[in-house]
Amino acid sequence: MILVTGASGYVGNNLVRRLVQLGKPVRAMVGNVEKALKRLADVEPHIEIVKGDVTRPESLTEWMKDVDVVIHLVAIAIEKGKRTYELLNTQGTINVVEEAKKAGVRRFINMCQNGAYPDVKSRFLRSKGIAQEYVAKSGLDWTAVRPSVIWGPQDEFANVQARLIKLTPIFFPIVGDGKAQFQPVYVGDVVEAIVRCLEDDSTIGKEYELGGPEVLTYEEIVDRVLAALGTRRIKVKVPVPLLRPVVAIMQTVLPNPPATTTLLELLAVPNVIKEDGLAALGITPKPFTPENLSYMKHFTIGTTIGKFFGRAFEEEQVRQAAMGK
Repeated sequence: MILVTGASGYVGNNLVRRLVQLGKPVRAMVGNVEKALKRLADVEPHIEIVKGDVTRPESLTEWMKDVDVVIHLVAIAIEKGKRTYELLNTQGTINVVEEAKKAGVRRFINMCQNGAYPDVKSRFLRSKGIAQEYVAKSGLDWTAVRPSVIWGPQDEFANVQARLIKLTPIFFPIVGDGKAQFQPVYVGDVVEAIVRCLEDDSTIGKEYELGGPEVLTYEEIVDRVLAALGTRRIKVKVPVPLLRPVVAIMQTVLPNPPATTTLLELLAVPNVIKEDGLAALGITPKPFTPENLSYMKHFTIGTTIGKFFGRAFEEEQVRQAAMGK
C-alpha cells in the first residue's frame, strides 16, 4: 500500500491518478474528504480516501497500517492563522516520519523544494529545508525530489499571471525588475520523477533537483503567458517595496490571494537547478511554451474573481484536474 499525504493537492491528485494507472494500491490522505471526493472523483473507486492532519500525529497512526511506502507531499506556501510554515512544513514532516517509523514503514519519498535548506533566509524555504534534513537523518530508505516552480493546469504561479492578465486590460505589473530566474517544470514530469524513484531502489538516499528544459526570467514567463492567451499588455515594472503593502493587504483579505509576501521574497531567490534530476531519471521535460499553455484560454474573469475570493468552482477544478493527467 502506498500512502500519499496531501493527495488532493496540485501534485497529489496528479500523482494519485498516475499510480492508479500503474495499478498501484493507493491510500490518499487528505485534510478535506468532501473536496477530495470531487477532485478525485474519476479515480475514487480505485483508491482509499482517508482524513488526516500532519500536525496531529494521532490522526496518522491508523493510516500507516499495511503501508509499504509513504509519499509525503503536504506543505503550505501561504500561512493562515496558526498554520505556519514551521508547524505544517517542518513539524508536519517530522510527525509523518515518526509515525512511519513506528509502523515499520521503510520507504519514504519526500517532496522538498529547489533552494530549500536549513540556513536560507526565506522562512518558507528554511521550513522545507529543515524538514528534508530530518528525513535524511531518519534512517528510512528515503528519496527526495526538489522541483523548481511547477506549472500545469492547476498551478498557482503561471496560472495566476494568466488570471491577472484577464483582470488588467491595458497595463500589467511586473514584480521588481522582472529578472528573477526560474526553471519551470511540468507537473506531469514531477509526478513521473516520483514514480521512477518509487520503482528504483538505486534512488534511495538521493535528492533529485527537477527543472524544465529552459531557464526563464519572470518577465519571459509573463511574455509566454501573454502569447498563450493571444493578447498584449503594456508591462510596467513595479519595485517590490511598493508592492509589499498592497500584497500584504490582499493576503489578509482574500482567501486565495494572487500574490503573497512570501512570493515576493522568493522572486529574489534564483530558482534554477544545479543538477538535472529529470535527465538522471531518464525523463525528457515538457517545455513551458505558449502551445503547451493553451489551457489558459479557458480562464474567465468570473472564475478568476471567484478563485481569489475562495468560491469553489468545482466543475472547472475537476476539468483542470483531468487535463493535468
